[in-house]
Amino acid sequence: MRQPLLHLGLPAFLLALVSALPAHAHVMDGPLGGFGSGFGHPLAGFDHLLAMLAVGLWGAQMGGRSVWTLPATFPMIMCVGGIIGMTGVLPDQPIEYGIAVSVIVLGGAIAAAWRAPEWAALVMIAAFALMHGYPHGVLAPRASDPAAFTVGFVVSTGVIHVIGIAIGAGLKPIGHGRLVQALGAAISLAGLWFLFGLITG
Repeated sequence: MRQPLLHLGLPAFLLALVSALPAHAHVMDGPLGGFGSGFGHPLAGFDHLLAMLAVGLWGAQMGGRSVWTLPATFPMIMCVGGIIGMTGVLPDQPIEYGIAVSVIVLGGAIAAAWRAPEWAALVMIAAFALMHGYPHGVLAPRASDPAAFTVGFVVSTGVIHVIGIAIGAGLKPIGHGRLVQALGAAISLAGLWFLFGLITG
């Protein structure tokens, strides 16, 4: 009974990802609160959510130290991106493109089951974390409590990473890891859709 459910559930999941409209979660109108607003921001758009989920999935897929080094590095460097974002020195559009590319690349790495050298994986994760942190930093000064807002988005990011690790670890034994690879392919396709939306929007 379990296998048929998996076969039915996976196509539905993939369809939901690919059919999702590009989400521009990086611009939020209206007043922002503190911790709750920060916690909810990474959940407000599929581009943030899928990239952060992919970090956990990829770490679980590679195993070893990567299970914790990738998810630990991302929030730390994202804070640096947030600090840069507070200055507002960069235009929004290249950051939006970079975030979409991060979803494509991270999903592709999972789909290809790429066991990258640790240094290469960390450099890539750090670069993408800067891009994901930037829009949070742009928003932080608008929050009623910028420090709590920042803590909120860092905690939320960590929770999403842990969920990604749990999903990756749980699905890794199924079909010799092919189900995890299929999820990676779906994430990458969703990233292409986000990018397409930015280009044509």
